[in-house]
Amino acid sequence: MARHGGRGWYGRVLAAAVGVTAVAAATSVWTAQAGSTDGRNAGAGASARPAAPARVSVGIAHASDHGARGVNITIDDGPDPVWTPQVLDVLRENGVKATFCMVGTQAEAHPDLVKAVVAAGHRLCDHSVSHDTTMDTKSKSYQSQQILNAERMITKASGGVRPQYYRAPGGAFTPYSRHLAASRGMRPLGWNVDTKDFERPGTEAIVSTVKNQMSNGPTLLFHDAGGDRSQTVAALREVLPWLKEQGYSFGFPVR
Repeated sequence: MARHGGRGWYGRVLAAAVGVTAVAAATSVWTAQAGSTDGRNAGAGASARPAAPARVSVGIAHASDHGARGVNITIDDGPDPVWTPQVLDVLRENGVKATFCMVGTQAEAHPDLVKAVVAAGHRLCDHSVSHDTTMDTKSKSYQSQQILNAERMITKASGGVRPQYYRAPGGAFTPYSRHLAASRGMRPLGWNVDTKDFERPGTEAIVSTVKNQMSNGPTLLFHDAGGDRSQTVAALREVLPWLKEQGYSFGFPVR
């Protein structure tokens, strides 16, 4: 599938992203605290102590910060060098900001894309190191490794911008993982509308799922990695204008 919007815009976003302040790799998962409470580097001098993570609820977020008619677009499993730039194009063309739930290994492999996401005004979400959907059956030490190492990897790849949410792969939250994420300033993040785009059911089916399930709540789940996401890109091109026509506005999940 051809890229929409061309490489010119992506090149400009990437150039802007280079300006994001880089930070040194954390020596442990507990020292990845670069950034202010809004998730961005505070730009403090070398002698200043890094800001502590913001206090957030341990409850799984579904609501939008835009209220009853707000919609949260969330994009999982990337970044991906083929599909993330196309998703970014569609979001830009529609003036929509989204939350990108990134897998740690993907962020580490594609830091340019993480920076491009940040430079475009989107938010970051920790989606674990390796997207293990059985995390809820594993030990606390394993859950810690998956969550905290992903936080470190994403923060480093972004140039110092911390993830503001944690979404468990497949929704495999545990009380422990929710409390751990919240202690790091990452609000546990759920979803209300699962578009099933990862199954590649067809663009029409993805669009139909959104239209039929919007009464479930405001947080929509899409994917920009894990295979061919051409149907997702095409569906977003239809869904975003439709949501605007219905009177929805686009926000971020509550924190």
